[in-house]
Formats: sequence, structure tokens, C-alpha cells
Amino acid sequence: MIKLLDFIFHFDKYLEFLISNYGSFVYVFLFLIIFMETGFVLTPFLPGDSLLFISGTFASTGFFNLYFLFFLLSIAAILGDTINYWIGSYFGEKFFSRFIKYEHLEKTKLFFKNHGRKTILLARFVPIVRTFAPFVAGVGKMKYSIFLLYNFSGALCWVGSFLMAGYFFGSVGFVKENLSLVILLIIIISFIPIGLEWIRKKM
Repeated sequence: MIKLLDFIFHFDKYLEFLISNYGSFVYVFLFLIIFMETGFVLTPFLPGDSLLFISGTFASTGFFNLYFLFFLLSIAAILGDTINYWIGSYFGEKFFSRFIKYEHLEKTKLFFKNHGRKTILLARFVPIVRTFAPFVAGVGKMKYSIFLLYNFSGALCWVGSFLMAGYFFGSVGFVKENLSLVILLIIIISFIPIGLEWIRKKM
């Protein structure tokens, strides 16, 4: 757990080491992390937001090609959600039917029929939730053509916004000197939508 937290909060140090030792192969490493974080329900702990921000920071210093990075990681995010959706669609209902009542599965299907678009789009910006949302959308039998549209648009918005934030603000003195704090703030801010929704439900 401690090593995982160190990896997340000091990802820039690990990335710098990988670049110096493996060069362009680091693109494959970044692709796999984004793909796995979005593609498998067992890997929600991978650092998607911080990876994108720091990758954008490195792109601003010439280590990465920003446009290629945007294209590559967008593809990783789209493919990850797609795989996750089909896993949920083919195996999720059979698995959950053993542990969850039938009426809850029906409520899940109804929820994604009514609110699936917003959920898939906004879930991209919330850690952990973005890993489970496509899987549950598959369990809920959300129409795939609709899922694909919001999967695609959500991936472009998520990858683009964090890469550009890192590209433009990562080289700022305060950010460079307090990168661990910035990463923590990114994680906290990412959970704000869940907190606001929870408060709204309570009220």
C-alpha cells in the first residue's frame, strides 16, 4: 500500500527514470496504465489523473509529443472502457445474480437507460468510479451505440483536459516544487462530484 501511494504521489520520479532507461518505450507503459485503469474492475487504483497531468508536464519540456500522447492515451481510454463494458455485458449479470437480488439488477438497467449518458461522461473525471461505470453499464445493458458515443467523447475530454493542464501549468514554479501536493489536490477535486451528489441525495 505504501509503495502504491509512493508510486502515485511521486509518479514524476518514476516516469523520469523510465524515460532515461527505456526512451520511447515509455509510450507503451503509459498506454497500458490508462488501458488497465479503465478496462478492468480489479485495477481502479492505477494513477490515471496524475499520469495524464504529469505526462502533459513532461510534454511541455519536450520529452513527449503532446499530439501523439493525446491520440495514444485517448485510444487507450476508449478501448479500456469498451473492454470493461463487454465484460460487464457478457459476464456481469451472471456473476451479480448470485449476490444481488433480481430487482436490483432491473433497477441498474433502468438507471442506465435514463441516466447512462451523463454517468459515462462524468465518471471519466472521478477516480475508481470511472473504472466501475463501464462495467456496470454493461451489466445494465445500456445500448452500445449510445455508450460508445459517450465513451468516445468522455475519453477525449478527460485525456485532453488533464494533458493540457499539465502542459500549461506543470512548468510553473510552484507546481514543479509542490508536485506531490498538486497530485493530492487533483485527487481530492476529482472526488468532489461524488461528494456533491451524496449531499444532494441527503438533502
